[in-house]
Amino acid sequence: MARKWWTLLAACLATFMLLLDVTVVNVALPDIRRELGGSFTDMQWVVDAYALGLATLLLASGSLADLLGRRLVFVTGIGVFVVSSFVCGLADSPTVLNIARAVQGLGGAMMFATSLALIAQEFAPNERGTAIGLWGATTGFAVAVGPFVGGVITEHLGWEWIFFVNVPVGLATMAMTFAQVPEGERDTSARIDWAGLVTFSGALFCLVLALIRGNDEGWGSALIVGLLVASVVLMAAFAAVELRSERPMLDLRLFRIPAFTGAQITAFVLHASMFSMFLYIVIYIQSILGYSPLEAGVRFLPISVLSFLVAPVAGKLAERLPIRGFLGAGLVLVGIGLLLMSGIEPEDDWTTLLPGFIVAGIGIGCVNPPLATAAIGVVEPRRSGAASGINSTFRQVGIATGIAALGALFQARVTDKLTDALANVPVPPGAHERLGEAVVSGGTQAATRAAPPGARDAVAAAAQRAFIDGLNEILIVAAVVAFVGGALAFVLVRSRDLVANQMVAA
Repeated sequence: MARKWWTLLAACLATFMLLLDVTVVNVALPDIRRELGGSFTDMQWVVDAYALGLATLLLASGSLADLLGRRLVFVTGIGVFVVSSFVCGLADSPTVLNIARAVQGLGGAMMFATSLALIAQEFAPNERGTAIGLWGATTGFAVAVGPFVGGVITEHLGWEWIFFVNVPVGLATMAMTFAQVPEGERDTSARIDWAGLVTFSGALFCLVLALIRGNDEGWGSALIVGLLVASVVLMAAFAAVELRSERPMLDLRLFRIPAFTGAQITAFVLHASMFSMFLYIVIYIQSILGYSPLEAGVRFLPISVLSFLVAPVAGKLAERLPIRGFLGAGLVLVGIGLLLMSGIEPEDDWTTLLPGFIVAGIGIGCVNPPLATAAIGVVEPRRSGAASGINSTFRQVGIATGIAALGALFQARVTDKLTDALANVPVPPGAHERLGEAVVSGGTQAATRAAPPGARDAVAAAAQRAFIDGLNEILIVAAVVAFVGGALAFVLVRSRDLVANQMVAA
């Protein structure tokens, strides 16, 4: 097999691993919580730590690859990913798991940022479209099959193996890369934007930590207010640094192009709404409806399969039709799907979610390929790698902040509803807050057993009702976010901003 195809295979295997770990972990979270004794906050961090690791280093990894060599950074990223995956599987506490997940995200960023560059380095311009198309199909497939794969592995091998399986695959990919993938030219003038990296990652971390801890610490507490202020100050400092830098990590001048801004909003909104809701829907399916991890993964197949099948059709049509129509309509379909999922009642089965899964799956498929085109189509080809990295960063920031913000609202609403429902039920002081935290994390049964014997039936009924009502509310909030994003995408993503269209017009 020609060397270029080995390069493509290595890039696809690495990308499949790192993107699979974005969604594969969701169906394992209830089992992780039970075995490690984690809280609702810990469950959020299992997903958010990985997303933040990806988001913070993704842009800087491109410069690192230019400076040190693409193959070296790619292989180093795989090594970091493999070691941290092994530590994740061995974790005996939520803290160890979440630290390892953050490191895993850093390794994933190094792999993701260099995979496309390696492909572009080995394929001639007339072959590059086919190679990138196969790589893009791999990314879509990884995200689509994540919940099902996670369910199969968790049920038959245990949650640890969703991380252990990365070890042999990663080692094989490293060996393949060393043997078959050449090192490209280095740019000794490349510089890592350390000031941008520190301020950007610090701002994101402070924001997500404030959102996750807000309910427990109090939104007016010195800690939460301080974190929010720090996030704003660091983000302002990041903007100032980038605007003055000759080689910025994030070229803020690109946001003067409406279509570029619209593409980033679309990426952020899709992940902050639909993909962030996966965590809370999984908890509902497993902890309230009582399905196993595999059964939960199977029930996500309609949304996964439809998004995968619709994507290539949307990508082909987007070559001839306005891209903004696909982005706007796709997000509107996602919003409609989220609304269709809401309105759950305690007696309902999972099929209540099915119409929403179908519509949202079609919407996701309509958005993803045109979004990739819009993200890189507004810049000249030599800058397409940077534009793609920015778009991928906005996806991960969307997941991190979406999970944190929706989770904060979810926990607050569940606790309020429990407090109202149990106003006349004799429970110990402070029990409502502890019960609310247990309910949102899927520990309703354990929380019910901890209640006084005479109050257990009332607590169980109130807990189930509060969880479902809280879930219905955040589904509606996520739908509104998707609708707003769809409107902005339709307004901002203009065909005349695309470089290809400008060249045709000229």
